[in-house]
Amino acid sequence: MSNTVYYHPAKELESYCFPRFQDLDHQSCYSNSSHETNFSIHTSRNKYCTLESSSPTGHYTFSNSPSSVSFSSNGSSVSQQESQFHSPDTIYGSPMSGSYVTDDVNDFRHKLRELESAMLGPDSDILPESYDETLHRGIALPEIDSWRQIMGEIPRNDLKHVLIACAKAVSENDLPTAQCLMSQLRQMVSVSGEPIQRLGAYMLEGLVAKLASSGSLLYKTLKCKEPKSSDLFSCVHILYEVCPYFKFGYMSANGAIAEAMKKENWVHIVDFQIGQGSQWVTLIQAFAARPGGPPHIRITAIDDSTSAYARGGEISIVGKRLSRLAESFKVPFEFNGCSISGSEVRTENLRIQPGEALAVNFAFALHHMPDESVSTQNDRDRLLRQVKSLSPKVVTLVEQESNTNTAPFFPRFLEALDYYSAMFESIDVTLHREHKERINVEQHCLARDVVNVIACEGRERVERHELLGKWKSRFKMAGFSPYPLSSLVNATIKTLLENYSHKYRLEERDGALYLGWRSRDLVASCAWK
Repeated sequence: MSNTVYYHPAKELESYCFPRFQDLDHQSCYSNSSHETNFSIHTSRNKYCTLESSSPTGHYTFSNSPSSVSFSSNGSSVSQQESQFHSPDTIYGSPMSGSYVTDDVNDFRHKLRELESAMLGPDSDILPESYDETLHRGIALPEIDSWRQIMGEIPRNDLKHVLIACAKAVSENDLPTAQCLMSQLRQMVSVSGEPIQRLGAYMLEGLVAKLASSGSLLYKTLKCKEPKSSDLFSCVHILYEVCPYFKFGYMSANGAIAEAMKKENWVHIVDFQIGQGSQWVTLIQAFAARPGGPPHIRITAIDDSTSAYARGGEISIVGKRLSRLAESFKVPFEFNGCSISGSEVRTENLRIQPGEALAVNFAFALHHMPDESVSTQNDRDRLLRQVKSLSPKVVTLVEQESNTNTAPFFPRFLEALDYYSAMFESIDVTLHREHKERINVEQHCLARDVVNVIACEGRERVERHELLGKWKSRFKMAGFSPYPLSSLVNATIKTLLENYSHKYRLEERDGALYLGWRSRDLVASCAWK
């Protein structure tokens, strides 16, 4: 169950775990350091999305338009109805952004200015020399006084405070203040700057979209092109290596499954977000080394069909890769792919067979299910009751430790700012900010989630995270009881974290494991029966 599988010398396993990326030097990606992982990434030749074209120095900034990158904040409806964009593989189970700008830069800027003019007025693309000049252009004197008072209370050049003030103005529908703060923010954010500047760039885009009352408006207007699936998969792989969040989640879930199935000969795993199938590499290896021989393993993979784009094909590709891997370890293996969303799953889709020991895996998946705040059908709780009716031996849960589900806009913005600030800081430690790969990773793997959390409501908001305390309540209401975590798994994860920054921390509380960055919990993992 250790992370040594990621360095397995076998050619078959290596080709599965590490697809060949032209721009990624795997030999230089790993370090034997016991404290931090150092990465050397070659500069990518691929395009990435910024408002202005690249400068000779390699630095990239936002200009006066409201957004430098466009993201679809709706994980499904925009891609299927508006732009035919297919969501790639998932990050925390979330559809990643695939936003690449139009080839015609002048046309791109023109579209942005049209959009900006529609939202912020015809003069919004011209920054005045002073905010007083902006305020005198059609804004009443009481509003000017209010604006001056607000600006006097904001610490000078404090980006986080300006973001918060802007979000507060948006929440109160104070358009003049929001517009002026957005003008200031455009001069403060940068996709190549400090972590808070980079996050601020995407949060600003979310605020602009929120002000326009449509989280998908920017994406629809720009009509961005699909990136190459290999580029997107490369971004997933880089994030997977530079941050331990996925490995933590997968290893903790796999440890609970291995413990529950240690005496079983027929094991059926239902995975509600299979993605690339990376989670099961270590578990197959662990079962292969089990005393007395491995069990027969059957995996039923639930996966939205839009993820096929990132794989370069249907879910059967994952099945073939895992089958070859299992064969190389002499593990009896079957694969059943089911290309539907989790909310559409019915018992007959799972092909449950008598005599099997059932494990159900929810790794970064449940937060996409709409609950009672979105629909009376409440797929989130319905699915848990459905799984309980199958009498599984173990159910694993891995989720982001964040509270964005039912929170109103302003507290939700504050929560997203705090959560993703820690996430961007953690990336900054191991992936140098001047590399284009870092910009691509943040844009394609994180920014779309940020925009969705900030700008969307109702069914359009698919990023609906809950704190573990709320998840525990849902599991208990569905009839589950906690399944104890293995101390061996905890020790293995602690060893894994030695390869990363000392600022990561691992804590066990109330039967659950928490992975955090400094004082902020980011991912929680637990098991149920």
